[in-house]
Amino acid sequence: MKRRHLFEFGDCQWLPSLLRDYMTDYLRFVSTKFNLFGGTLPRLTEILEHTGQTQIVDIASGGGGPWLSLVPELQSKVPDLKITLTDRYPNQAGMNQVAFALPQVVETDLRSIDAREIPADLVGLRTQFLSLHHFEPADVVSILQNAIAVNEPIAVFEAQQRDVEHLIRFGLSPLFVILLTPFVSPFRIRRLVLTYLIPIVPVLVFWDGIVSVLRTYTVEEMLQMAREADPGQRYEWNAEVINSGQIKNPCLTGWPVGPLNQD
Repeated sequence: MKRRHLFEFGDCQWLPSLLRDYMTDYLRFVSTKFNLFGGTLPRLTEILEHTGQTQIVDIASGGGGPWLSLVPELQSKVPDLKITLTDRYPNQAGMNQVAFALPQVVETDLRSIDAREIPADLVGLRTQFLSLHHFEPADVVSILQNAIAVNEPIAVFEAQQRDVEHLIRFGLSPLFVILLTPFVSPFRIRRLVLTYLIPIVPVLVFWDGIVSVLRTYTVEEMLQMAREADPGQRYEWNAEVINSGQIKNPCLTGWPVGPLNQD
């Protein structure tokens, strides 16, 4: 299936932040409830142990990402774990909810942070969950180059593949939005109105879900972009599909061949 970089509503600057937040709240809930990224824990642990890192800078965190389900087990392997949540359009309430639940581990940076240009004061393993497909190939190369320039390891994970199976799965997303919305926090009357009375949120999630599948990179494409970003082969790159039950997580990981920055 050919990759098609159609538009997603969540990427549009003109989309009201209220609607974007409702979408990312839903994604955080689903990621946590169904442990979409549980299969990535061995890779995260491996990178942190290999590089000696204890800090994670999470890029494009949206409403807080999958950390509510990942932190308890990851922290058992990395006791000094610290995570900073960032996004270009930060969902402040969603991020703060995760930070409040995990106050010893998670903090938020509510600046508008471009994944292609992470501020120098944010150091540590860079992670992305369910967000790489938002970027065109040239931008993915820039994201990787930005990490390489400061000698920081990086790990990106998706929760879908570009195939018919996932088009069907994501095509059912409006049904799940309708069923799960009452359980999504923080509770908002407007969320219920825009889901049931005026079903804007299910439509937005449906469109962006289908487009996400069509935008998703294969592991071969991820590796090709990594090679383009790192022609000097300064990093060790690995790409694979992690199978965890019915969930498939395409991922790309990379870390410096030489010593990490210790500044």
